[in-house]
Amino acid sequence: MGAEEITITGTTAGRYSEILTAEAVEFIVALDREFGARRVQLLERRRRRRATRTTDLDFLTSTQHIRDDLSWQVAPAVPDLTDRRVEITGPPERKMTINALNSGAKVWMADFEDATSPTWDNVILGQLNLRDALDGTLDFTAADGRRYEIGATTPTIMVRPRGWHLPECHLRIGGRAVSASLFDFGLYLFHCGRKQIERGSGPYFYLPKMESHLEARLWNDVFVFAQEYLGIPRGTIRATVLIETINAAFEMEEILYELREHSAGLNAGRWDYLFSMIKNRPDVVLPERSQVTMTAPFMRAYTELLVRTCHKRGAHAIGGMAAVVPSRDPVAAKRALNQVRQDKRREVGDGFDGSWVAHPGLVETCREVFDQWLGDEPHQIVRKREDVRVTAAELLDVKSTAVSVSEVALRNNVSVALRYIAAWLGGRGAVALGGLMEDAATAEICRAQLWQWISSGTPTDYGVPVTATLVTRMLREELDVLSETGALDEEGARCFGQARTLLSVLLTERTCPEFLTLPAYLRHLSGGTAAPVTDQAPVAA
Repeated sequence: MGAEEITITGTTAGRYSEILTAEAVEFIVALDREFGARRVQLLERRRRRRATRTTDLDFLTSTQHIRDDLSWQVAPAVPDLTDRRVEITGPPERKMTINALNSGAKVWMADFEDATSPTWDNVILGQLNLRDALDGTLDFTAADGRRYEIGATTPTIMVRPRGWHLPECHLRIGGRAVSASLFDFGLYLFHCGRKQIERGSGPYFYLPKMESHLEARLWNDVFVFAQEYLGIPRGTIRATVLIETINAAFEMEEILYELREHSAGLNAGRWDYLFSMIKNRPDVVLPERSQVTMTAPFMRAYTELLVRTCHKRGAHAIGGMAAVVPSRDPVAAKRALNQVRQDKRREVGDGFDGSWVAHPGLVETCREVFDQWLGDEPHQIVRKREDVRVTAAELLDVKSTAVSVSEVALRNNVSVALRYIAAWLGGRGAVALGGLMEDAATAEICRAQLWQWISSGTPTDYGVPVTATLVTRMLREELDVLSETGALDEEGARCFGQARTLLSVLLTERTCPEFLTLPAYLRHLSGGTAAPVTDQAPVAA
């Protein structure tokens, strides 16, 4: 493995050793040695772009030839990714893995990113659960005795590794933390890639939070290297890219081009896209979340451009996540499902080939909508949407959406950010709050909006400007309510205390902090490698 010392600071005992074999660790180290420096350079490029940009974003002139060349297409879809009308997302926790695999969806995205709190246990046990699922040995018995097993028919599995910005501090090379992206990708490919191929499927991935086609090129080079290293045929790996940053929205065609022999399309997110808009357009204030729907002009420009781009290049366009947790109240459940139905009708009408749900109870509703539109066709890539013409100005037209901030929305952002971060610090990455299945993307948009409203002194609908003092008071009131109801045990109080401290610092930074999960991970989950809460370094020192 070379001269540098390899250190694993997390436990390797028991079943952990089945994942952390010497050969698997050697593969991760090989990936990081080959690509770790490029990753750091690209993260530095992100910061330079943001810090030095003096004009608005635009489509790249240097890659105009790629967009103008009508001759290239992405590789044809593999058989088990041809029909993707319903995809379910969730963390690879043991019970939730079984539920997702029994959900009836076409695809399950096992999410190591937004829906997983990256504790060492969650990361390694998630890999074990995926391998056990492929081996047919995955089961779970709940505390009440209920037993869960995988049924006969299961969805195609796709894995979302963590983003390029995150380190995995429990595996170090010469004292340097490895890339969390390469760690998650490498372990899954090493243990499950060949098993998937033998089942007639393949190692498939969702790639999050990219900001440029150069980052897609890095992933493609990783795929080529990994396939050669493991003796897997080139082109076996397929990946769908989440277009969830405004920077990436201007480079969709270039991203497909870089990954074209491994591409499986693009996905349109929502909260992370708005979160990115705040980080890159601090001069433009967004209204409360409920008013920034997917029909807002700049969001519609983004989604229609995504569909046109995908279908122009023969790729799937996958829609955003329905996060509703079905209520036991039949009236409330009917109302929520109708909202989901309407949103999915918009997506399929716009040309999307499939969409996401976060709960098994939504699979049937999503499938009904796509079944009605697609019939027996597996997708609608033949709809080229040549009627769509999107300009840079339309992608950036945030100002046409009126700014309104109610007290309810302000308190909701405070509550959701605090409660989600506390849960994340306690090891849970998918959390039901207020009838919705929330993940890290929700917490990011909530705290970024709070930062933006504070930094700009945005007036509320009731005439009071949003200030740090006001938000601090709301944080205290939220904690008081939890304390008075006796909802917090000792562990809960610790997590909420840490979440409050983290939020208080992030909300008063001079510029919008890049990610909350990065300082939260470095300070609280990295296994004794704490860094200052304001540390925005891409790799732990």
